[in-house]
Amino acid sequence: MQESRTITRKSASNLALAFVLLPKAKRDGMSALYAFCREVDDVADEESVPVDRRRERLAAWRADIRRACAGETPQFPVNREFQPFIQQHHLPFDLFDELLKGVEMDLDIKRYADYEELEKYCYRVASVVGLLSIEIFGYQNPACREYAIHLGKALQLTNILRDVRTDAERGRIYLPLSELARFQVSAEEILRFEYSPRFHALAESVAKRARHFYRLAAATLPPTDRRSMVAAELMGSVYWRLLRKLERRQFDVFGPKPTRLNKGQKILLILRSGLRLASGAMTPNYGTP
Repeated sequence: MQESRTITRKSASNLALAFVLLPKAKRDGMSALYAFCREVDDVADEESVPVDRRRERLAAWRADIRRACAGETPQFPVNREFQPFIQQHHLPFDLFDELLKGVEMDLDIKRYADYEELEKYCYRVASVVGLLSIEIFGYQNPACREYAIHLGKALQLTNILRDVRTDAERGRIYLPLSELARFQVSAEEILRFEYSPRFHALAESVAKRARHFYRLAAATLPPTDRRSMVAAELMGSVYWRLLRKLERRQFDVFGPKPTRLNKGQKILLILRSGLRLASGAMTPNYGTP
């Protein structure tokens, strides 16, 4: 697990943060999953490498994770460490394939026409990670799969709102073009980092859709599985607080540094989630006014 733990430790990801509430065996499984996601995401984002070369490298990752799922010997160290967890939890190649299709979308697509297109991307890069994660967490009720899909979309939409400037620096705009047209915001304004009341209205519209998925996640998670989903619930709490912070800043996301929760806020949420788990609290810590 050395390779996976090193990748996880180096990351400041909120996903990696959530692992602290898991028992060691599940924490190791999630570290391996995170390391895989981090590696393939880094391949897609390495813009100093030609797109065709990045596509070839992602194809190599696809072939290698297929080997891991089939019980053959993977070539990449991360996949070798991940394979025991893939076998133990019966993680299907189809989900990894879907995740890689989402990562590959970033090689070709810089704009999304509407919410239908954007949510397909969100499903692939976020909901699929949730579907893999819940297999590692363990669950009783199949409704957890719908929960993972809804929560993944909520988290990814929150990410998109936070990272508007970072994405624009790469020429990417994830906010749907249909919404840009609706609020009379041009793509050029976003690429120039221009904040306006019109952009505020646009961002609030996307936030409303994110809140919709938070509420669906909260309503869908079966009470019997709330304890096993503690890491996912912590993620929901962290990103919900991030969305609220963006709201308080009126979605002025064009500054040089993305909006984040500070270390103290994250520690408080971890402690609160741990106490809620210990006390048997059955209501989600997100999705409320």
